[in-house]
Amino acid sequence: MKLSPILTTFTLCVVAAPAVAFDLETLTALLERAEHDEMSPLGMFMAADWVVKGVMLSLLFASALVWVIFVARVLILRWERGALRRRYRALDRAGSLVAAREIFAKRKGVMGQMVRAAERERATTGEGAALKPGIKERAGSEIARIEAGAARRMGHGAGVLAIVGSTAPFVGLFGTVWGIMNSFISISESNTTNLAIVAPGIAEALLATAIGLVAAIPAVIFYNIMARGLGGYKVMLADAGALVERTLSRDLDLAASEAAESRPAFRLGAVSAPAAE
Repeated sequence: MKLSPILTTFTLCVVAAPAVAFDLETLTALLERAEHDEMSPLGMFMAADWVVKGVMLSLLFASALVWVIFVARVLILRWERGALRRRYRALDRAGSLVAAREIFAKRKGVMGQMVRAAERERATTGEGAALKPGIKERAGSEIARIEAGAARRMGHGAGVLAIVGSTAPFVGLFGTVWGIMNSFISISESNTTNLAIVAPGIAEALLATAIGLVAAIPAVIFYNIMARGLGGYKVMLADAGALVERTLSRDLDLAASEAAESRPAFRLGAVSAPAAE
């Protein structure tokens, strides 16, 4: 993706935004123009009923919230996946938890929590041969809880996207029904069916449905993208937890082997029989 056109557009917006946003005269002129032009989006919003205005504002807020959540979650997910990939390789190169202790001593990432949990369980229980299966089981249980917590934290915001994607069209439809109802009431009060009189009310009512679709369609797309990325992140977490458990098991086996080699060997038949006279 080429960033130069995006950066150029963003720079122009940043430079031009203060002149537009903080110029009260320009804002006043836009509002006055909207009052006279009832068929423009701003004019339809200004002429709408207070209920329809509330529906439109809530949908616009939901649409902005959807974009903020999606951009923030995508950036955080990309950062966490890169950090998890780098630390996975660091532990794989180290080959043991003792060698990787300094690498993960002060890091607050998920991989560091798993390594410290395995080390803590090993230090608390001890390294007896009879205790080795229990160490693996308890460390695996704590690592699984760390994986679940990391996946749950990464999924924050997905529920908001699902709610907006499923309810925004119906909220917009409510605003449309309310606006069309007001249009029919105005028709009965004015005793005319002239399209020029009816059209503005119907148009502003349909604008609520349009804003609802604008909020719902990106929410559904972003939710599917987040669900797919979160699924890949869960697979990476499972791989990281499996690597920590394999490394812990290897360390325990090596420690047991070294302890067995350090014990004095007793051989059968080592005591010689007395020599025959």
